[in-house]
Amino acid sequence: MKRAHRRQGRLLAGLLPIFLALAAAAPTAAEEVVQLAPADRADWSPGNLFGFLRPGHNYGERFIRVRTVPEGALVDLFYIRSNFQKRYEQAESPVKVLLPQRIQAGPRDAVTIRAFHEGYRQKEVSIRVASSQDEVLLELEALPNLLVAASHVYLAGRSSMSFLTKEALQVRVQNRSDGFSVILAETAKGEEAGETLDQVSSPLVGRVEALQLGEDLLVQVETRVGSDEFDLRSRQAQDELRDLFVYSVEMIPSDGGVEAVRQARAALAAIQASEVAGCAARFDATLRGNLDPAQLSRALAPKGSFTDPYLRAAMKRLGAVSPGGRIEMADGSKLLGSSSIELAAAMSQPGEAKGYLALLRAFVGRVESADHRSDTLRGIIAPELSAAKFGEALKAAEDVERVCQTG
Repeated sequence: MKRAHRRQGRLLAGLLPIFLALAAAAPTAAEEVVQLAPADRADWSPGNLFGFLRPGHNYGERFIRVRTVPEGALVDLFYIRSNFQKRYEQAESPVKVLLPQRIQAGPRDAVTIRAFHEGYRQKEVSIRVASSQDEVLLELEALPNLLVAASHVYLAGRSSMSFLTKEALQVRVQNRSDGFSVILAETAKGEEAGETLDQVSSPLVGRVEALQLGEDLLVQVETRVGSDEFDLRSRQAQDELRDLFVYSVEMIPSDGGVEAVRQARAALAAIQASEVAGCAARFDATLRGNLDPAQLSRALAPKGSFTDPYLRAAMKRLGAVSPGGRIEMADGSKLLGSSSIELAAAMSQPGEAKGYLALLRAFVGRVESADHRSDTLRGIIAPELSAAKFGEALKAAEDVERVCQTG
């Protein structure tokens, strides 16, 4: 009995390599199969005389199985013979590449494999068809930079787009007849940043598209006005709290936007106490509660943007329409809006000022058309939030206000 068990064990041990080889040769369920063999065979060479010495090697099926880390990379496949490209195919990893039998290939025939995946560096290898290698694993290296967040702010005829990355950026800005392009070198697109860019819309910007071109990120901005009607101005800064680098591109009207500035100042001066009190105060409190406090504070705090003077003027107006001329903060303290020192204190924590969001809504309602009010308000108070998420927060606050008004 023991001898029988030993014989069975030796038999299984002998069959194991065969089973493993068959398993390796069988394509996986997700594996794509691509035919890369050229239509013609290579010229005859003296080496063909000795092909019979290794029949399995020279006359057997020839393939290369390509895998990448991460999976799903786009793979370019080139069949090269005598420095000429004989065939080209494209696939997605993992892929099994079928080649001509080695006896039909020239001694210098080669396959060049180039893999690309969004957010990673390209990688390329070349393999001789006549070689014994039939497995290729390409481990892709992540790009050195990542677009963590993006924002778009529009107000009073001016617009600004900001890109926040983990490392300092190398940027090229190119004018086009229908807008401009921003090229972020060696930068991958973060998911949330891509979602925010896809939903950008304002009276100046019609559409934004972010495309990964090789190792660079191309952001194409289509404008609603001709390129001769605005000037581009860029600036760099650093978000020290989040340890991020910021690159901003501003669209400035060619005439300086004098009329838009005048209208904005008049709109602020026209705001009344009723627009920040009562049911409007319920709207304000609900919207503030629905937004991330840190994001709200970053958006409204002074940062050298063209919106800073408007936000300061709006805070001052809040003091003017508040009881006793004092701005009430979330912690119960009250700051005199007419005092430069106390106004600066309020601007250092703008997300805590009660009635401020309601006042900004009233301001935007006076200077923008109904189609762009939500996007403009989002750009001012939550520029890194997607349009869908901001829309939910805004609707919830408006519903609370509506219930208050009907009750």
